Amino acid sequence: MRLNRRLFLRNAGVAAATPLLFNQLVACSSGTSTEKTVTDKLSGTSLDKFGIQLWTVKEDLAKDTKGTLKALSEYGYKQIESFQGEKGIFWGLTPADFKKYMDDLGMNIFSSHCNPDYTMKPETEDEYKKLVDDAASVGMKYLINPFLGSLKTEDEWKKAAEGLNRQGEICKKAGLRTAYHNHHFEFVKFPNGISPEQILFDGTNPELVDFELDLYWAVKAKEDPEAWMKKYSGRIRLCHVKDLYSDTKVAELEKTEKSPDPFWPIGASTIVGQGKINFPQILKTAKENGAEYFIVEQERFDNTTPLAAAKADADYMKSFKFA
Repeated sequence: MRLNRRLFLRNAGVAAATPLLFNQLVACSSGTSTEKTVTDKLSGTSLDKFGIQLWTVKEDLAKDTKGTLKALSEYGYKQIESFQGEKGIFWGLTPADFKKYMDDLGMNIFSSHCNPDYTMKPETEDEYKKLVDDAASVGMKYLINPFLGSLKTEDEWKKAAEGLNRQGEICKKAGLRTAYHNHHFEFVKFPNGISPEQILFDGTNPELVDFELDLYWAVKAKEDPEAWMKKYSGRIRLCHVKDLYSDTKVAELEKTEKSPDPFWPIGASTIVGQGKINFPQILKTAKENGAEYFIVEQERFDNTTPLAAAKADADYMKSFKFA
């Protein structure tokens, strides 16, 4: 099962009509403010735990959910970030059964990417509240909007910020939290020099909304992740640890491949630690500015398989040292 990510995200609203698809989501901690001094400085040189976004092994999960999750636990992953797939966020299990299996494996499902419609369509609020309640019932921390690629104007992005604030209020009442995950397009500036990502940061309440910075997409968009972390200190609580091939390799790929969807650049993710992103330095800055969750993700698998890549990614994270 090879999924097109844009089609998947675009169609998430349709999938959300099935209750099973929306059970395993986000529970959360208290908010932080950009005015608040970040005191969570480095307490050591390495990561004591790290997670994986299940999109990395989506095809294996569809074939053998429990076996794939068991393999991930054996690789060293302690945290799971899910997404809304064909079998639902709990992959065909009830929320309680999924949590029990996670407990048995010594893992924790703390977060999930979910239906973007909940941000943009207030009429879905009842569904969203049910989702939040289900998430709270299994102790999750985050419900994350993973995609707003259909928005075109500043006003639409400002409405998205309002929607995230609305979601944040709902989450807060249940002891949860919401966040937004970027791709590349959020960094494309409008004529006035303002980008959608800046609109979201400036237009959302720090007490209600956090951000998950995808390092691959930020670097792909030629942005400086550390500059964003410092400017919005305390707001980027999650990082996608996804590596990007070297410029030379990317140029080679662009000569020989054509993206099936012009919206997306040629996929160029690789095993963490084998690309161009300086994780020791960037994650150090992230940690010093309030990041709490470091989640591996990989979308391209040259001469390997998703599970083998997930193991190699975990090996890197286990040996990781901050700069």
